[in-house]
Amino acid sequence: MSSPVYVAIDTPDLAKAQALAAQVRHHVGGLKLGLEFFCANGHHGVHEMMNFGLPIFLDLKLHDIPNTVAKAVQALHLLEPAILTVHAAGGRAMLEDAKAAAGAKTKVVAVTVLTSLDDGDLTDIGISGKAYDQVARLADLAQNAGLDGIVCSGAEVAAAKAAWRDGFFVVPGVRPAGGAMGDQKRAVTPREALDRGASILVVGRPISTAPDPDLAAREIEATL
Repeated sequence: MSSPVYVAIDTPDLAKAQALAAQVRHHVGGLKLGLEFFCANGHHGVHEMMNFGLPIFLDLKLHDIPNTVAKAVQALHLLEPAILTVHAAGGRAMLEDAKAAAGAKTKVVAVTVLTSLDDGDLTDIGISGKAYDQVARLADLAQNAGLDGIVCSGAEVAAAKAAWRDGFFVVPGVRPAGGAMGDQKRAVTPREALDRGASILVVGRPISTAPDPDLAAREIEATL
């Protein structure tokens, strides 16, 4: 079985991205390419990363009017990413159009509440209640819009899984026991996230900034 760990490659430098992928390719299940990478390297960069033979998670967090998001998703067809993110806050029509525009091989998952936000941050942007409740609301919206799953923290994934048995759950911001939290506010360990129902785990800095990224990936894999 392939590892559930997708390494987050958040760099605009294609050579550095390729070097990291080459180091960890045998101990991760896929490559997550985010905005930093895509804005700097575009389609060409994604094609280069596809040469490692691992699934590509294109984490663009699309959020705009339905027509614009649908056309953006269509523009990604040639890349056929395994996973593509959109923001659940874009609303039902946007989510439906994004899924309709995606290729048959692409899972479209909705970002609920970023793992860098906590309850206080939600209050600041006008959302009442707790992050847990907001994730539940947006997960229900994504499911009803026909998406494949959601992105949420390990703190909410168990409840989301219970309500959406066949959903696909991406848990980012996981941190090994004792690891630095960085800008993550709702992080759990990789083992905890998997036990609670995560389909895949997104791990960035604990691997990418480690002195030996391959060893770091293997150590995380060993805990699963």
